[in-house]
Amino acid sequence: MKDSESELVTVTILGREYRLRCQSDERDSLIAASRYLDKEMRNIRDSGNILGLERIAIMAALNVSHELHLARTKQSDTQTHLVQQILRIDEKVDHALAMAKNPDAS
Repeated sequence: MKDSESELVTVTILGREYRLRCQSDERDSLIAASRYLDKEMRNIRDSGNILGLERIAIMAALNVSHELHLARTKQSDTQTHLVQQILRIDEKVDHALAMAKNPDAS
């Protein structure tokens, strides 16, 4: 399978344009991520509590990192729960198969 071609994408964050190179098949995701970051940074800036582009960017990065951490933790917890459920079902199936082979064993 051939890798997708690289392309230059221009995104705008807090009114500033940034030109970034990415794979063609990642373009839409990069644009969506930049819009999300722009929204987060605008919310922080508009709250009036934090001044300066660098501080706004750091706070936005922390917020997004926190969201990512929570999502990964939730995903991990969900995977653990699913594995436990599968193991319980597997035990029930094994028990049912054993009972079917030897109905007199309890």
